[in-house]
Amino acid sequence: MSEPIPPATQHTLTLPDEFRHHFQSFSAPLQLAPPYESVEKAIRSLTTSVQALPPLERARLATDPTARWQHFSQAFESSGLSKKHRGIIAGLARNRSSLNLPAEYDRFLSLFLS
Repeated sequence: MSEPIPPATQHTLTLPDEFRHHFQSFSAPLQLAPPYESVEKAIRSLTTSVQALPPLERARLATDPTARWQHFSQAFESSGLSKKHRGIIAGLARNRSSLNLPAEYDRFLSLFLS
């Protein structure tokens, strides 16, 4: 009989789903086709980096949105998502108020402006 998964581990298993949700919420108002291969690469990168963390650090992700967003941003950048539609999104990001995106997505937008 297998042992139950500790709550922190269960949460880290949902991080890829949370990332996917945030990416879809980010890209929908931009009205651009999401680069599916890069999204999957970002999810693999996120999963790998979270699994490599010590148990206490993984547990912290369950309660620390700032830490989660750091991992989301890292996966977004390392996967190449910040290079897809770069010119279009950078132009839109310069007029931030027209995008109607929550402030938490500024982490993604800033990658297009750097």
